[in-house]
Amino acid sequence: MPEPLSAATMLDACDHGRSLDRARFEPLENLADAEAIQTSIAIARLARGERQAGYKIGFTNRSIWPLYGVFHPIWAPVWNATLIRAAAAAGEPNAAPVALEAARFAEPRIEPEIVVGLRAAPAADTPQAVLEAADWIAHGLEIVHSPYPGWRFTAAEAFAAQGLHGALVLGPPLPVASLGQAAAQALARLAALEVELLCDGRMVERGRGANVLDGPMHAIAHLSRELRRRGRSIEPGSLISTGTLTDARPIGAGQRWETRLRGIDLPGPALDIR
Repeated sequence: MPEPLSAATMLDACDHGRSLDRARFEPLENLADAEAIQTSIAIARLARGERQAGYKIGFTNRSIWPLYGVFHPIWAPVWNATLIRAAAAAGEPNAAPVALEAARFAEPRIEPEIVVGLRAAPAADTPQAVLEAADWIAHGLEIVHSPYPGWRFTAAEAFAAQGLHGALVLGPPLPVASLGQAAAQALARLAALEVELLCDGRMVERGRGANVLDGPMHAIAHLSRELRRRGRSIEPGSLISTGTLTDARPIGAGQRWETRLRGIDLPGPALDIR
């Protein structure tokens, strides 16, 4: 008889890059139950000494919804234990790629993202208010992984699996003022930016800023609204990874991943998979 999925089981699977046995557990369909599991996992991580650095937002890219059968965004904490700050941007003198072990994760994939640091909680759930509350922007690579074999899951299961978050490799931050002083100009630049995702020097995916709910600040406005409905707000000082600009691509040992960004001079990290 299948048993309900527990937070301890999910945390263990994500900690050790293990796949769950579908036959052992009841399917998870209810988002409220999934949020309860995610909250219990957060309590356990805090109890073992981790600190929340911010949030990742998943499934903001509408173009990939049919691929995964998830048709709305999800979110989860980013932890100091899952955040890796690159010492320098790819291409800079003496910049060394960040090294990650593929075996740490269950069926890992890579996502190029725009990350925003907030100095304050947005005063309203609008892209303009998010921009006003922002301190810096950066380009990052998120490693997502799925404890559900074959990347087949419900939206609730993805939510319970800590938003599929494995690690966030963060490039150097730049002041948000570098986007331009006029809000309309800054939001337009973020929406229009283009990214190429490269594996071993070969371009494998293209994307643009508008893919994430029309722009990164729009994605954060969505998160702010959802948290506010739950009586919460984004904590000042949080970083927000706003969702993949392309489809997530599988990664494996021996690969080097990099990006090329156009439209904004935003340097990103290089990543060696071992």
